[in-house]
Amino acid sequence: MAKLKIKGKDIRKIGFPSNKIIGMAIDAIHRHFKHEKKENVLTLFQKLKERPEDFLEHEALGNIAQLLIPVEEKKTFEIAIADEPMDFNIFGREHIDDSAILQMKNAMRLPVTEAGALMPDAHHGYGLPIGGVLATRDAIIPYAVGVDIGCRMALSIYDIPESYLKQHNYKLKTVLTDWTCFGMGKDLGVTQDHDVLDRKEFDEIPFLKNLQSKAQRQLGSSGSGNHFVNFGIVEMKFDNKLDIPEGKYLAILSHSGSRGLGATIANHYTKLAQEKCPLPREVKHLAWLDLNTEEGQEYWLAMNLAGDYASACHDRIHINLAKALGIKPIAKVENHHNFAWKEIHNGEELMVHRKGATPAGKNVLGIIPGSMTAPGFIVSGKGEPASLNSASHGAGRQLSRTKAKQSITNSALKKMLKSEGIELIGGGLDEAPIAYKDIHQVMKSQKQLVNVEGTFFPKIVRMDRAK
Repeated sequence: MAKLKIKGKDIRKIGFPSNKIIGMAIDAIHRHFKHEKKENVLTLFQKLKERPEDFLEHEALGNIAQLLIPVEEKKTFEIAIADEPMDFNIFGREHIDDSAILQMKNAMRLPVTEAGALMPDAHHGYGLPIGGVLATRDAIIPYAVGVDIGCRMALSIYDIPESYLKQHNYKLKTVLTDWTCFGMGKDLGVTQDHDVLDRKEFDEIPFLKNLQSKAQRQLGSSGSGNHFVNFGIVEMKFDNKLDIPEGKYLAILSHSGSRGLGATIANHYTKLAQEKCPLPREVKHLAWLDLNTEEGQEYWLAMNLAGDYASACHDRIHINLAKALGIKPIAKVENHHNFAWKEIHNGEELMVHRKGATPAGKNVLGIIPGSMTAPGFIVSGKGEPASLNSASHGAGRQLSRTKAKQSITNSALKKMLKSEGIELIGGGLDEAPIAYKDIHQVMKSQKQLVNVEGTFFPKIVRMDRAK
């Protein structure tokens, strides 16, 4: 493929305001988009110029997006934060980089903070680190919830033997291709329905009215990045809390969130929180909304709607696949992260934010995945107060997407998948197994937090196409 030729004048025509930002744009193109078509790259950068807030968490373009957002007039005041952080518990300290710990320390300096904890899969994020758990009083923090509101895992288990995978391999891959869809703005192209689309919030909250049609269009689809839908094998332990006999079963495991609905809600209320709650630069992304205000209640309702919509997307994914195969599940396990819960801790109600952390209250079931080659685990929570009843939401990244792509070749990834008996549909080097921490070490670091009830082994993995 011919080398992509984009010059500074091309970026200047889009309306980028300074030579510094134009230079950063050209550098990003050479690093991350050199194999893309020129018109696609220019269209992407046009969207970046028009709506930089949508790109704040984009690995390649996030730093440019921050510079493109207009600088508001300096606030006449800032809300003070503590000089020193409150104490918090860290699980698996040896697996966590210092920048994530610093982010958590800053979150523990907020005047609304009451408690916090850091899970063993933690890594750097925006505002609150991924794997961070933060309890606040009468306050909800949109960026401590995250952009992909209510992102979740869903596992369906079928009373079908392991041999089904080999006997129906082609059919399984076909239904995955036909009935799943991945990527920003993508949809299945099939009209689907769900009770969540009839929720009163779409009518009662003016901001949500224009989002209902997008939500219906994207129902049953998945995002990009680490989102997936997998066929695999579940091995259940003896005397497990699902009351399924010990043995091996066919299973579907999916991971995705609230799509464009959740992202739009997150960006809108984050901006509103930052207007209402000016904070020092190091914690500006942790601006909160007071739960006793109209804005705080609006976000609470919108967040819950987005979480329920994410669950509805999983419902449609699993229903569509099972219907195409003519099978019915005997059990389903589902849990979510990137959310805030009203919970009682030490006798008082707090708002517990889990950004990339799994609820792990006493006997609460959940799934903690590994990678496209590593197993995931069905777990039950132990209700550990030291973690605010939380556990990790996965293995956690140890390499950024850019570093992952620089650290492995396509041929090496193919060899790795073949050696593990994994068939990959879509996917990319940024999601290669080397990008993730060792899930076994992560699980070892949270024995205090969860019991393992069963293990999921991925076999046919469907993800967004390689970039």
